[in-house]
Amino acid sequence: MKKIKMLIADKLSKVGIEWLEAQDDVEVTVKAGLPPEELAKIVGEYDGMIIRSGVKVTADVLASPGRLKGIARAGVGVDNVDVPVATGKGIIVMNTPGGNTLATAELTMTLMLALSRKIAPANASLKAGKWDRKSFEGTQLSGKTLGVVGMGRIGKAVAARATAFEMRVLGFDPFFAGGEGMNVEMVKDINELCKRADYITVHVPKSAETLGMIGAEQFAVMKPTCRLINAARGGIIDPKALLDALNAGKVAGAALDVWIKEPPETEAEKALIQHEKVLGVPHLGASTEEAQEQVALEAAQQLVEALRGGEVRNAVNAPGFDKALPASVRPYTELATRMGRILSGITPGALSKVEVIYRGPISEANIAPVTTYLLQGLLTPHLDQPVNVINAPVLAQQRGVEVQQSTSAKVKEFSNLMEVTIQTDQTKRTAAGTIYGSRFPRVVSLDGYRMELQPEGHVVIIVNDDKPGAVGKYGTIFGSNKINIADMTFSRKKKSGLAVVGINLDQAPSEAVMAEIRAQDVVKEAYYMELPELPPEE
Repeated sequence: MKKIKMLIADKLSKVGIEWLEAQDDVEVTVKAGLPPEELAKIVGEYDGMIIRSGVKVTADVLASPGRLKGIARAGVGVDNVDVPVATGKGIIVMNTPGGNTLATAELTMTLMLALSRKIAPANASLKAGKWDRKSFEGTQLSGKTLGVVGMGRIGKAVAARATAFEMRVLGFDPFFAGGEGMNVEMVKDINELCKRADYITVHVPKSAETLGMIGAEQFAVMKPTCRLINAARGGIIDPKALLDALNAGKVAGAALDVWIKEPPETEAEKALIQHEKVLGVPHLGASTEEAQEQVALEAAQQLVEALRGGEVRNAVNAPGFDKALPASVRPYTELATRMGRILSGITPGALSKVEVIYRGPISEANIAPVTTYLLQGLLTPHLDQPVNVINAPVLAQQRGVEVQQSTSAKVKEFSNLMEVTIQTDQTKRTAAGTIYGSRFPRVVSLDGYRMELQPEGHVVIIVNDDKPGAVGKYGTIFGSNKINIADMTFSRKKKSGLAVVGINLDQAPSEAVMAEIRAQDVVKEAYYMELPELPPEE
């Protein structure tokens, strides 16, 4: 029997190692803490490698991967792995996102309680030989309102525990509806949550959309008795705005487990650490014995299962997946991903429902993978973790997104057609797409406006009044900023009085350029997104 050779390249809980050693078809080698140059020399001798955050799996480490087929991270973040290089080499990279859920949720509650009862300063006072009870009068959680920003796994776990403390819970998720089936009141606006909450805790991934999402504007509407907790990622709560709010008495306190850089480097974060109203700890979210055991065991089990040829779980990439699809279906995976990115880019609000209809001969094929690629395109812009065909359905399910897929042999203008409708808490959008010449994806309709948009490169979608000179106005703006229009598709409906324009640009427009376009009196909506280039025509 050929054995799976497994390298433990980082410190790992013995629970994971013992499980591996108990497998008859696994041979385990522990070599923790190797520098990249030494790791690169031996990595090709192993089928799988388990790491934590200490090892850097760089492009140089993976330059000659040999027999390496899988890397498992005992934890969530894979910043220490060059995932694109691993993907190009056909190496599965997986993490263990569920292992630290309880640990982080419990730390959040710990910080909330300690902040409320002033545990840290009271303890320091007592150790200094004082007996001072009056200075450390606290507040209780019961009867208070907790605002949970981000209703994923950890946010829901915190909400459940807060309910047990007899707190009222408000939920807000910038991208997904969430909260169904729980004793949580979902709100549509973060400022509403900030106005009403006595405590605010954040549990969203760090991304362009969430960085600084609680800043000066939000602090301005908070109760002066409000307390904030961040055990998610540093920078989601703007540190400078938080410091100013604390100094001005606009909020009562904060408990911070995470920092923009660790150890903290900015003056604002250093000042927060020393602030008398701040409880700070050095990123202890997953630092429990049980969490470390759980992620070690999960990493070992799921990597071995994948290397045995079984189910692939929690992969952050999906090498070779498209090669297993029929040639007739494969182009539609590319179309679906790009349609998802476009719809995500032009549809504000929390995603709640996705409907897909496949028309024509393609409806007779197994088109479930195509829907998964659509979900990948829809979710990718809103998450800071890699989204792929393995984890996209799970991520959608976790966020309460309803997905409906149907087929119809009936077609009209195109031999095959993919129609998508997405629903958010604010609006609904539709798009239709097809494949030209058996391989070139085109978006042929947006909200019923017929067009022929190439979904690649620098794409701008504009909705404007159907008036003379409208296109010229923003065409002039692009020209004055030396941005060349490569292609344009235009569609209008006389009854609506509106037109939809799809533009392909040679250069990316700055946010200032897009703001100038949105400021034009004829422009109702304007969106920019960057999509991968399509392969060249043969």
